[in-house]
Amino acid sequence: MTVKIYNTIHKEKEEFIPREAGKVAMYACGPTTYNYFHLGNARMLVVFDMVRRYLAYKGYEVTYVQNFTDVDDKIIKRASEENCEPLALAGRYIEEYYKDANALNIQPATVHPKATDHIKEMIEIIKGLEKKGLAYPVEGDVYFAVEHFPQYGRLSGRNLEDLQAGARVEIDDKKLNPMDFALWKKAKPGEPAWPSPWGDGRPGWHIECSAMALKYLGPNFDIHGGGGDLVFPHHENEIAQSEGYLDGEQFARYWMHNAFITVNQEKMSKSLGNFFMIRDILKKFPGEVVRFYLLGTHYRSPLDFDDEKLEMAARGLDRLKTSVRLAGEALSKGKSTDSAGTRGELLNASSKARAAFEEAMEDDFNSAQAYASLFDLAKEINTALNEGGWTGAQIAEARDTLIDLAGILGFDLQKDSEVPAGESGKFNAVMELVLELRAKARADKDWSTADLIRDRLKEASIILEDTAEGSRWYLK
Repeated sequence: MTVKIYNTIHKEKEEFIPREAGKVAMYACGPTTYNYFHLGNARMLVVFDMVRRYLAYKGYEVTYVQNFTDVDDKIIKRASEENCEPLALAGRYIEEYYKDANALNIQPATVHPKATDHIKEMIEIIKGLEKKGLAYPVEGDVYFAVEHFPQYGRLSGRNLEDLQAGARVEIDDKKLNPMDFALWKKAKPGEPAWPSPWGDGRPGWHIECSAMALKYLGPNFDIHGGGGDLVFPHHENEIAQSEGYLDGEQFARYWMHNAFITVNQEKMSKSLGNFFMIRDILKKFPGEVVRFYLLGTHYRSPLDFDDEKLEMAARGLDRLKTSVRLAGEALSKGKSTDSAGTRGELLNASSKARAAFEEAMEDDFNSAQAYASLFDLAKEINTALNEGGWTGAQIAEARDTLIDLAGILGFDLQKDSEVPAGESGKFNAVMELVLELRAKARADKDWSTADLIRDRLKEASIILEDTAEGSRWYLK
């Protein structure tokens, strides 16, 4: 099979053909570092971490670049509110980024460039655009002239005339066209600034990503990713300034965008007051549960947020972990229930699961459908352990396949299970005590207490199974 990617610029799924055989060059727009990153940022970061992991699993050598925007209007405003230096504020939140990213098991990028380390490259691009007649200076600012780039609007599907008609033009606007965007901004008192041919100033937001992507990946690189809110104007402007500078050579081959996070079916936004920082969510739920929730819906579909959905994600993840744990316990006892391994479903379960997993992931990285293959394999393991007809080799293969496939998505099924509310490491110990108390009740022929324990656990989606070798539990 071949990987297919929905390419935003062409509005359809396309076979993935990298620029260089066996290698993938990826760029994803990282956060603006003026605060902890939020749930919307987290979805984008986890999605492209998943894409990177799967391509590596398929044998590609992946170079993954994810930047930090560490100079921006938002950073300057926040620094002013906190009475500190903007670059110091940005540096502090870059450090905090790594803490939250690690909690979500997001692998560090191959390169994490900071915008402020690439001012020289940005100035060179702006000078090149000015020389080609695609940029013009006005009183220390420099703007990109969108009318001189005929393909403008190609990514977002927007017509320049319609954009101009809908634009709000200030009376004292210095731009020749309301849609022209800033490449360089004249320094204001108290703001970070760097010397340039147009005077001291700082770069515009869009030019930062173009400069960093081209430095580390070169033109015509494979995948450019980001959230759906970046399609316009950020990525549209990146294409215009990059391909204008490159004399029409392609900037990126495939454009991937994840959909929004919604809260009660409304887009998450600060103005609606339904804005959630990952740092706050991690106080209630383990990072692996948040990641499991984020990948449980196809990346191009909207994802609704509430605590109940995270609790459901926790139960789903623990179902997979329970299957791994039960398989390990059976193997540790060192005996098979059938020397010939006559249970046909388990014989083929591992290969079927891997094939289904790859089919889902190669269809535009459908992680939600890939989950189904994991749960199907876990069910086969549980059924085999309960009904018999398996050999140690079969159970070991099925368990190891389940661990491997989940690992491709960034989950460690051998970590201790964690309860939905995030009290990690204690749940198994509590369940061991519950099973001991119930075993004693059964030994004393106190059937009402034994049944009460079983029924109350079932109400909490914890299922008990009584076997010849004792009771065991799993999450429904």
